[in-house]
Amino acid sequence: MFQALGDPTRRAMVERLSRGPASVSDLARPLAMSLSAVVQHLQVLEASGLVRSEKQGRVRTCRIEPAALKTVEQWIVERRASWERRLDRPADHLAEESEAPDKRRKR
Repeated sequence: MFQALGDPTRRAMVERLSRGPASVSDLARPLAMSLSAVVQHLQVLEASGLVRSEKQGRVRTCRIEPAALKTVEQWIVERRASWERRLDRPADHLAEESEAPDKRRKR
C-alpha cells in the first residue's frame, strides 16, 4: 500500500479520487502522460486495495476505497504515538538531570 502511495502521480490520483469518483479520462487529463501510463498507475492502486474501478459501457469509473485509507491512517497514528514516546524520553531524561544536580555530585 505504501509502495503504491510512494509515487507522486498515484498520490495525485488518490487526492483527486478523495473528492469523488472519476473516469480514467478525468484522472488522466491533468497528467502529462499517456492514457496507458495512467492505466498502469491505476492498476497499482487497485492491486494495493486503495482504489477500485468498474466499467459501464466504454467508461471505467474509479473510486477510493475508504477502508484501505482507514488502515493506512491507523498505522500512521500508531507509529506517531510510538515516535512521540521515543522523542519524549530524552526530554524526560534531561528534565530529571536538571532537577537533581546534587544527586550526581554525591556519586
